[in-house]
Amino acid sequence: MRGQGRRRPWTGAWQVTISFDEFLKVDIRVGRITAAETFPQARKPAYKLTIDFGPEIGTKRSSAQITRHYTPEELIGRQVMAVVNFPPRQIGPFMSEVLTLGVPDESGEVVLIGPGQDVPIGGRLF
Repeated sequence: MRGQGRRRPWTGAWQVTISFDEFLKVDIRVGRITAAETFPQARKPAYKLTIDFGPEIGTKRSSAQITRHYTPEELIGRQVMAVVNFPPRQIGPFMSEVLTLGVPDESGEVVLIGPGQDVPIGGRLF
């Protein structure tokens, strides 16, 4: 039944069927990290990222718990995918404007997702 969830025992996530039109409401874009710094005020280890999404969207900021696999220096210039149309979220003293996307490794630590090759920034996932 549409809108009803079914628990997936291997992930703990809810599986919900959505329409294609609902999927299109989530605006996922590629951006390039232009700055990354430690975020000592975060409850869990995190970085504050500045991500350039091109002239249409501009530069946005994001908090990301990605300290296990990345240093701030190696993040600069990296292309990442992010949801750009969620409302901003206050995380301690920091306003996170986009949700940077990743997937968990075997230990549950975040691995960033991005295009397999360099693409124009601002491109929308479809």
